[in-house]
Amino acid sequence: MSDRTMADDLAAVERQTAEDVRAFCDIVTDVARGDAPDSAIPFLLLGLSQVLLTGARLGAIQDVVLVEKFEPDPGPDVDTDPVRDGLARLFEGLDEYADVVDPVTSVELTAGSLSNDLASIVVDLVHGLQHHEAGRPVEALWWWQFSYLSSWGDRAASALRVLQSVLSHIRLDADHEIVAEAEFDALHT
Repeated sequence: MSDRTMADDLAAVERQTAEDVRAFCDIVTDVARGDAPDSAIPFLLLGLSQVLLTGARLGAIQDVVLVEKFEPDPGPDVDTDPVRDGLARLFEGLDEYADVVDPVTSVELTAGSLSNDLASIVVDLVHGLQHHEAGRPVEALWWWQFSYLSSWGDRAASALRVLQSVLSHIRLDADHEIVAEAEFDALHT
């Protein structure tokens, strides 16, 4: 593979990652705003699945190396307090969960929080998006790859697992008679 082909491939990955990052941040912001509380869990489940696919793509490519020794400062971190607060309100009673510190090196448990996880993922992703929008694609790709491996990938995987578990309880722990009546009504109306 030529250097030019590799550069074109990385540029395509960077552009696709920027699109996926924007889509994920939009979903989280909309859910935190309370636009569709009944759809919050499925929307977040889909958004997290997509952004984890994006992260897996970043993890599968060669290591991105910065041109300069240090990454240029993209500016201040985005204020995610409104997102965090909106999600905490939405997930009241479900926000906190048990998490494994590192499933490879430790069985130690710690507390996790959906609202904190989702807000910190947004901070990491927007940091890279700031590089992208400033015309620094190598820095954007480097940041997204580095932060996927060091922070947001783990938080996204944990949040996905929690939301999938919550959705399973919602759907599978329902009263069987009510479910049967709803299925009958859906099939015969």
